[in-house]
Amino acid sequence: MDASSLRALIEDVAAGRCPPDDAVRQLRRLPYSDLGFARVDHHRDLRLGIPEAVYGPGKTPEHCAAVVGELLAATQGPVLLTRASEAQVKAVTAAGASLGVGPGAVAESGSLATVVFRPAPTRAGSVVVITAGTADLPVATECAAVLGGLGFAATQLTDCGVAGLHRLLAEVDTLAMADAVVVIAGMEGALASVVGGLTPAPVVAVPTSTGYGAAFEGVTALLTMLSACSSGITVVGIDNGYGAACAVARMLP
Repeated sequence: MDASSLRALIEDVAAGRCPPDDAVRQLRRLPYSDLGFARVDHHRDLRLGIPEAVYGPGKTPEHCAAVVGELLAATQGPVLLTRASEAQVKAVTAAGASLGVGPGAVAESGSLATVVFRPAPTRAGSVVVITAGTADLPVATECAAVLGGLGFAATQLTDCGVAGLHRLLAEVDTLAMADAVVVIAGMEGALASVVGGLTPAPVVAVPTSTGYGAAFEGVTALLTMLSACSSGITVVGIDNGYGAACAVARMLP
């Protein structure tokens, strides 16, 4: 249950449209619903302003369908499934269809996908998602899809890595006008420090597992970003486009 759903319930009780006993039954589900294999957090949007998202890996398609169906039935806000396989996408799409809700977006992120039901209304704020290389696009796609689900229309700038710095400098005006910037880079991860020195906006850096042997599957980029000489950069975990989008949502009004 999100803030708008709770407000509507209170108004319905006050107006006599909803009997108090029915309201109590609905509120019993407010903290969470226990599905046996998952405890679905219906209170998260009220606490954080960000709805619970369903993480696909490790779950069966049936698990994903049950959790997504529970969230769709209990809330009016966005419902997200991240890192979903083809079978999981089909299962949650069918679960949504049974409730009369179709996916607002299915963003392919490499071999996986991000599924968004009921995207939030558009929010103010210009968000730029920039990648160092084309190989970083799956993480950027996930980030942009989650941002869209939370109400932010992201501008994507692709293949602007420091090995060809002129490609980045051509976008300086775009960076200067942004309210938040997500920098996604593998290899040595230097792009985050450079962008942090070009824009006054909050910068969220995402190291990716892209790179050769000494990149250590993203560890080198992670350490570089944590050691950036541009002050105030926020760093999330390796390949965590979802976490970067949530960080932006917490930063912007």
